[in-house]
Amino acid sequence: MAAEVKGYQLAICFGPNGCPNRTMQSQALVERLEHVLKAADLLGFLKTQVSGDLKFHHEFRVTVAECPNACSQPQIKDVGILGACLPAITDSECTHCEACVAVCPESAVALDDAAPTPVIDGQRCIACGKCVTACPTQTLVAGQTGYWVQLGGKLGRHPRLATELPGIYDEDGVIKIVQDCVDFYKAKSRNGKRFAELLSEADIEAYGKTGRFPDES
Repeated sequence: MAAEVKGYQLAICFGPNGCPNRTMQSQALVERLEHVLKAADLLGFLKTQVSGDLKFHHEFRVTVAECPNACSQPQIKDVGILGACLPAITDSECTHCEACVAVCPESAVALDDAAPTPVIDGQRCIACGKCVTACPTQTLVAGQTGYWVQLGGKLGRHPRLATELPGIYDEDGVIKIVQDCVDFYKAKSRNGKRFAELLSEADIEAYGKTGRFPDES
């Protein structure tokens, strides 16, 4: 096992193989993430911190899911990245065909005979983009697109689900977050301690508000 450990794991869902649920095409993002993780020399870092053979659970883990179905399990990774597509309402006439209502798994879209366009419940909508794809009149189109980002998930003896940062990030924003998380991890991890064990909810809240971890200058 030790010979196969490379210091990090980077995974992507089945989206590039033709999944119909894709909200984003993330090949370019994954290539940029690979560059960031390789440049960090996480294997060299772990070798200085872990006594004995390295194991896969020592590795820093990043995963990309191209839709909120999250097949690559971002909720249990150090950094989880999920494609997002928020619907936007246009001036194109809505025929009230109810295709958007029928396709939404979250019951986040409603039609009212008294309203000229669909109504989107922002509390229910998870930005999967299904209503956008289903709309035949382009009354609903893709609005803000990008990625949700979740931090600090893990399994093991004390499992923890990742906490989502507020907002949707573009590709550059995702790269910055991953770089910041790697820097935080290398500054604080000793003896192979996992990122999720180092990261408090206060750290995540502070990062979500300011774009930096609390002890950064």
